[in-house]
Amino acid sequence: MDPIANMLIALKHGGIAGKQSIAVPYSGYKASIAKVLLDKGYITSFEKKAREKGDLLELGVQYINNEPRIHGVKRISKSSRRVYLPVKNIRSIKFGFGMTVLSTPKGVLSGDDARKEQVGGEVLFEIW
Repeated sequence: MDPIANMLIALKHGGIAGKQSIAVPYSGYKASIAKVLLDKGYITSFEKKAREKGDLLELGVQYINNEPRIHGVKRISKSSRRVYLPVKNIRSIKFGFGMTVLSTPKGVLSGDDARKEQVGGEVLFEIW
């Protein structure tokens, strides 16, 4: 089970189903990914919700003209295969309509922010 992939697919399917928000088990790593998605306009909000059985991360699904903002996701680094990129090899996705999300020494960053910061890292996923 890949918790990051589960979160991304839940976001995608929540948009297709017309949901306003989705909830996934909380982790600090998922929260940092959600912050990048919020900054780039892929989600409307994220919030940590406390429960007895464990905390949840509630993510607001973004829509543009009644269409979900997230059309597709592709998990790049997996537990079985880690993929790393230097800063010079970070490229745009879907002619600039998508983005790459990386785990860098400066935290979780989008591909554009990683190029600005001049850091490479592990490629987590692509989203469009």
